[in-house]
Amino acid sequence: MPLIELGDSIPPNTAHAVSVSLPTWKSNIGYEEGEQWVVGAMVTGYPRFFIHKSIQAFGRDIATEYGLPGQQAMLFPTRKTASRCLEFIRNKAPQAAQVDLGILHLVLDPAKKAPDALQSVMPSISAVLFTAEAFPFAKQYWQHSGDGVSSRRAEFCHGLFKENLLVPEAKVSSTKPQQKLGRGPKRYRRQASVDEHPNGSNNGHHHYPVTRDVPEDDTTDTLESSRFLEERYGRNLDLSLVPNAKSAIRRRIAGVLVADAELDSTTALPTMDSNARGISNFKEDDIYLVPCGMNAIFTTHQTLLKAREPRKSINFGFPYVDTLKILQKFGPGAIFYGRGSSTDLDDLEERLKNGERFLGLFCEFPGNPLLTCPDLVRIRRLADTYDFAVVVDETVGTFVNVNVLPFADVVVSSLTKIFSGDCNVMGGSMILNPNSRYYASMKRVMTEEFEDTYWAEDVIFMERNSRDFQSRIDRVNANAEAICDVLNAHPLVTNVYYPKYNESRPNYEVCKLPGGGYGGLLSCTLRTTAHAMAFYDAIETAKGPSLGTNFTLTSPYVLLAHYQELDWAKSYGVDPDLLRISVGLEDDLMSIFAKALKAAEAVSP
Repeated sequence: MPLIELGDSIPPNTAHAVSVSLPTWKSNIGYEEGEQWVVGAMVTGYPRFFIHKSIQAFGRDIATEYGLPGQQAMLFPTRKTASRCLEFIRNKAPQAAQVDLGILHLVLDPAKKAPDALQSVMPSISAVLFTAEAFPFAKQYWQHSGDGVSSRRAEFCHGLFKENLLVPEAKVSSTKPQQKLGRGPKRYRRQASVDEHPNGSNNGHHHYPVTRDVPEDDTTDTLESSRFLEERYGRNLDLSLVPNAKSAIRRRIAGVLVADAELDSTTALPTMDSNARGISNFKEDDIYLVPCGMNAIFTTHQTLLKAREPRKSINFGFPYVDTLKILQKFGPGAIFYGRGSSTDLDDLEERLKNGERFLGLFCEFPGNPLLTCPDLVRIRRLADTYDFAVVVDETVGTFVNVNVLPFADVVVSSLTKIFSGDCNVMGGSMILNPNSRYYASMKRVMTEEFEDTYWAEDVIFMERNSRDFQSRIDRVNANAEAICDVLNAHPLVTNVYYPKYNESRPNYEVCKLPGGGYGGLLSCTLRTTAHAMAFYDAIETAKGPSLGTNFTLTSPYVLLAHYQELDWAKSYGVDPDLLRISVGLEDDLMSIFAKALKAAEAVSP
């Protein structure tokens, strides 16, 4: 792959890219240190860590129009998600940061008759308004929960906002019918706004910019507005495909849809097999789609807290950073077994025998970045004996390679990764095992509490990207094994972490499907930091955060994920200089890796 310049999106020239280029070891450290030569060059970043610029722009416009001086806005898709953020700030932030907190809910102006399709997608936005002192806490919630608005939703709704078609809900209820105020089509012959001074000031009061129109027949005005909305927005988004797209994604996750499906075809999608994934009674509505993978974990944890007596959770194995943060910050807390070993299970079993009880055990299969696999057979046995839920994140393993659902009460996954592959859309999934002892209570909570906030455009992109998911997995499985062969054979490589070669391989084999492989993610360490730096700087792949891309993506993962806690990570066997490699579909990977190893050889002893 040609070099992608520092700060450019990965993939290049992609408006809603999920990764950003950090092409040198030094640039990764510069990013973590907040150095301007790196941060200032970034056009985007991983969406839960870097708030997309389209979202930032919309937030600024909302704060300028409706906020108090000095207020900022963080955007969420619904009032409920915004309220959770506000509650988090109130619980975590010091009192001084809690001044001028509020929520503004924007909805379609009912005075403008929108097409039914546009109304069905519910293009609403809820903005949490706060001062700069509260921003770090709002950002924590955004990062951990995955509840934040998607960049495509923000971009779409910002367009409505600029046309004065998205208005505060409070204003809708207080609109005076005798004052005809035109938005939409009449903006093209704009006059002075109500209460607007010639110099643009309004005596310090924020107003909603509207224009006085020449009185005309109500029917004509309604038809004109409706036509405007249909032409400007209704056709930009083929909403008729969304329900079928969601169904296709769910059935693909269930394993019953393996071929392309024409969503606008009259041909029905394949029937949902009640024994899909090796589970009886499995139904499509047991699969929930959410805006990102971390939101699947967050939603699962919140659901368990409501479905069961709130208790501490167990984080078993070295986790992706935000999983542990969710368990620690959004409930009674968690105990952490960072190695996920049999010795850790011995300790857990002793706690359980001594009377300790837990909400659930959360683990990854395999783990990220060491690719170790927990003993799901023993964990399931302990869970059945001592009454705790088992939540397995299968993002890295994928359901083409492994089937973990028989051992889990809930299976979560980040669809952003290899399920999509194109690195241009976010998504997550959450599967309830219908035979779980907690199924009825969790289903009740989900029925009462779950909001489908997965934005329509993101759904369409995800469905299209995932059509060749299974064939791509076969390819990256083969490529990953070939790269492991190159790395294992080189004397500068001290460790290769991959399910096929790890000590926990027997645990992987229990869940491995016939014909399945060992996945497209691996990690390695080199003899010294200097060797790792030389290898990374020389490797001719995309270099940045995320994984599961159709192209190979390399990252000094521990630096990016645990920069402020490198010693802590090292205490669990995670080397600060570890390189994580997400393997893609390229044909020439062995030579690319051999060349990077050659650069490492040139490092002076």
